[in-house]
Amino acid sequence: MTGPESSGKTSLCEVLSDYYDTCWMPEFAREYVENLKRDYTIEDVELIAKKQVKQYEEAIDKDQEIVFFDTFLIITKIWFTYVYGQCPIWVHQGLKQLKVDLFLLCKPDIPWIQDNVRENGHIREELFQLYKQELDFYGFNYCIIEGSGEVRKKLAIKHINRILAEKPHYDKQPNCSNSQKSYRGAL
Repeated sequence: MTGPESSGKTSLCEVLSDYYDTCWMPEFAREYVENLKRDYTIEDVELIAKKQVKQYEEAIDKDQEIVFFDTFLIITKIWFTYVYGQCPIWVHQGLKQLKVDLFLLCKPDIPWIQDNVRENGHIREELFQLYKQELDFYGFNYCIIEGSGEVRKKLAIKHINRILAEKPHYDKQPNCSNSQKSYRGAL
């Protein structure tokens, strides 16, 4: 999942992981920033980026058919660039090397919900365009998810099923036990 803050990424991960009976990785950045007793720094953002790569590698090692990531390295690249005007070169290189079958780019066409971590409600459309530009720049396969509730879910399922149809080995069996349904750590 990618897209601006409060654009439905977490909700979509939850719904889709239930639908496909698979695992999803909650947003590490949220947990990390919520637990800071100070403002985040560029070093914190780099640590978050490294953790995102580690989570990706762990998911690949488990050889699961489908894993949904609530945010991914592309969001962190934009965070670096937008907030600090710079981004470590390894993030760019990592994005070029990591294989993701499909990015679901969530459009900010649902209501903004303020919380103690979100900070960019006033520029969601601008950030949406930045995510789209980055996805285009890297040549990633993506689709825009818009609408609300069931409309969003059906649109995402349509695009995911298209990808799964291209994978003849997909057997539609659960990829993790119920006890592992949601764990910390893309389709």
